[in-house]
Formats: sequence, C-alpha cells, structure tokens
Amino acid sequence: MRIGIGYDVHKFASDRKLFIGGLEIPYEYGLLGHSDADVLIHAIMDALLGAMGKRDIGFYFPDNDEEFKDIDSKILLKKVFQMMKNENYKVSNIDSIVICEKPKLKNYIEEMRKILAKILETSPSNISIKATTTEKLGFTGREEGIAAQAVCLIERE
Repeated sequence: MRIGIGYDVHKFASDRKLFIGGLEIPYEYGLLGHSDADVLIHAIMDALLGAMGKRDIGFYFPDNDEEFKDIDSKILLKKVFQMMKNENYKVSNIDSIVICEKPKLKNYIEEMRKILAKILETSPSNISIKATTTEKLGFTGREEGIAAQAVCLIERE
C-alpha cells in the first residue's frame, strides 16, 4: 500500500465556467487555469501521482503545452489512472476536501463521488469529498478562489 497527498488552488475568473470534481457547478465565477481548472481533480491527481512515486501534474501536463489548453480535467485524471493501471495499482480510498466560502457544494458532492469513482473504477464509497470554509480568513475567505486537498491510498492488484 502507498499513500499520496495533493493540493491545488485556483483563483476565480469572471469569464469561465466552474468545474469541481468533474461536475459543472452553477456559479457567477469559474476558476482560472490552463485547463478547466478543476481544483479537486487536480489535488486528487497529485495525490495519486505522489502515491506512485511520480512527479506532479505540472510535469505530465504542463501549463505551457497547448495540448492541455482548456482540457477537461476528467481526461487528465483518466491518463493518471491509466498510469496506475500500467503499474497494477488500484484505488483503496481517497479522502478530499474543497475549501471555499462560496459556492456551497453540499448538493453536488454525491454526484462528484460518482463521477470520480467511475473514472477510477472504484466504488463511490471509496471516495470522500468534504467541503469547508475558512471562516472568512485568507484568500478563500475573501472569496478570491478555491483550494482543495486530497489524500489517497493505493495498492497493487
């Protein structure tokens, strides 16, 4: 068994759609990034890569490569999962947290779990997604952006 940790942050942008956990969330702002800036998927990808002893997502999907411009992060997660499969790893569990004041995510978490579980060929019960605020402190508290953290446990099949 191997453990990995991931973290990501993106600032809000007015001319973008908001994607979190592979799901489009209705909100007045999206997140700024080279890809679709799905902060949760990016944190999960880094956790999975770290658990495999690999480098971070920027190494595999650089933000100066036009191939990844505005790409759906679910596609990138599928690529990371293929790397796992190539080394005979499977997801034991993922624990994650999205940090933002707004939008409120409680009504979207179950769908996010299903989306991620399908990509990672595991049960939604193996994926935890929590949402929290910072009680108005820091950049997330000032509603300047969103952060996410993820921890994963993977094992060889």
